[in-house]
Amino acid sequence: MKAEYDIENLNPRKNPYSKRLKRQITLNIDSDTVDYFKGQSEESGIPYQTLINLYLSDCARNKKQL
Repeated sequence: MKAEYDIENLNPRKNPYSKRLKRQITLNIDSDTVDYFKGQSEESGIPYQTLINLYLSDCARNKKQL
């Protein structure tokens, strides 16, 4: 580790993941729905919250209507 760093000559880069930052929120979801995603989680090995996020992201990306 250097004693001093020349900050002005560093190559500053933007965080490539900054567009994908997650925000914690609170949702009320039916127990049956949570149980469904937990079952899918056990089969796939992917955490159920990640599965819910992937599903909702797909809906938003494809502009699915209710």
